[in-house]
Amino acid sequence: MRLFPMPVHSVLLFVVWLLLNNSMSPGHIVLATFFAIAIPLITNPMRDEKPSLKKPWLAIRYLFRVLGDIVVANFQVAALVVGPIRRLDPGFVAVPVDMQSDLGITILASTVSLTPGTVSAEISEDKQWLYVHALHLTDEDALIAEIKQRYEAPIKEILGC
Repeated sequence: MRLFPMPVHSVLLFVVWLLLNNSMSPGHIVLATFFAIAIPLITNPMRDEKPSLKKPWLAIRYLFRVLGDIVVANFQVAALVVGPIRRLDPGFVAVPVDMQSDLGITILASTVSLTPGTVSAEISEDKQWLYVHALHLTDEDALIAEIKQRYEAPIKEILGC
């Protein structure tokens, strides 16, 4: 095991400790050194492996797709909100998730929440279902298909999961 498994974190811990205490006394330098060594050693086993992007260019395309969807959805939601309240038909839908990657599921849930008109409410404990609330839900199957096709499929391809 290396003495400094996270060297950047160690330096930051050292510097931040001294800045927070506004002191360069020998005692604070010893304590900052102790924290800079001990905390990364203790927390290193808890770190997850860094995910790798299998297709980085697809990730850039995905980002632009999501940004475009956010802009379009903003106009759709604005039209719904400005109109009569009876036009709204909110509801929940359970979207089956075909990924086991925590990062992939997090990106999917975040994407759904970033798009106006939908919010990720919860992921099931077995990570098989993403519960989504939609401001205006006319066709559950269409919403599920859109989420799986526009968002989940590219995420799976980008992360290789």
